[in-house]
Amino acid sequence: MSTMPSRRRMRGFTIVELMIAMVLGLLVSGAVLSIFLTSRRSFDTDEMVQRMQDDARYAIQALSTDLSMAGYYADLMLPGSMTLDDSLNGFDGCAASGADNWIYRTVHPVTGGSLALTTVDNATGTAASTAFPCVTASEHVPGTDVIAVRRVAGAEAPAAGTADHVYLRTNGTLGLLYREPVAAPPAVDVPPPFTEWEYRASIYFVRNYSRAPGDGIPSLCRLVFGTGVAVPVPEVLAYGIENLQVEYGLDGDGDGEPNVYLSNPTLEQMQTAVSAQISILARSAERNAQYTNDKTYSIGNAPDYTPADNFYRRAFSITVGLHNLRNLRRLQPEQI
Repeated sequence: MSTMPSRRRMRGFTIVELMIAMVLGLLVSGAVLSIFLTSRRSFDTDEMVQRMQDDARYAIQALSTDLSMAGYYADLMLPGSMTLDDSLNGFDGCAASGADNWIYRTVHPVTGGSLALTTVDNATGTAASTAFPCVTASEHVPGTDVIAVRRVAGAEAPAAGTADHVYLRTNGTLGLLYREPVAAPPAVDVPPPFTEWEYRASIYFVRNYSRAPGDGIPSLCRLVFGTGVAVPVPEVLAYGIENLQVEYGLDGDGDGEPNVYLSNPTLEQMQTAVSAQISILARSAERNAQYTNDKTYSIGNAPDYTPADNFYRRAFSITVGLHNLRNLRRLQPEQI
């Protein structure tokens, strides 16, 4: 019996079979590649949107926390009884209309109205820099609100203050706002027992760049005063924030509940503010060329906006209570 393999067992693939195998292999590889690319695009999109939402949530949280504490001056009952010490002279790098120590004034020098919360509605760059000179006009996004919040920190300061930081010394009746070290003699003698609290004043605005001028990524920025420098450097709180709008709930009948929401209240009207509705429009940092955003966004009293571009966007809104302003009004309305 022959041990040579038969011709049938030695026959290889034909050209047609090889071509069919190659075509099937290409189809399978193409399908796998398509699934991979789709999954990759979906992952990139989800990551992009997630980063945008995280930034927006942080922006909302920072704003709501600060606004809810506007007008908090620790044990001091009335902000009108606070005296500015001579140690603050020349330390205000954001003086509105040439007013010395403007950012440290807690009440209006003429009307006595509380300045715990001041705002410019839908500001242009010029209007923003006029009301808040430390906000650079060319960097501010036109049509967005600018907000200033005055308060002290939520915890009592340690006994030994930090040089050049600003503090409130109060015994509940009198208050002295000073820059460490306090002038000798101080502008007002606050009899003990007293407590000391670090002063925090913040200005929020939307800037037209995030990391470097011209990068095209808008951001929510904050200037914080009282922490050792006269002119603070803007701190980027959240990337991709395109718009900031705040409307204030005013209590016209004194029952502690808002009767009307206004976006541009006068200083007198602001004395009746009991809540604030914060709205922001967040945008992704990167484009998606395969996506066209033709949605229309409406926040606050800003005009409706249809971007028609390749960025993802989300609108966020929250309402916070202005408890300190409401309590100040209840204590002695004529003083604030």
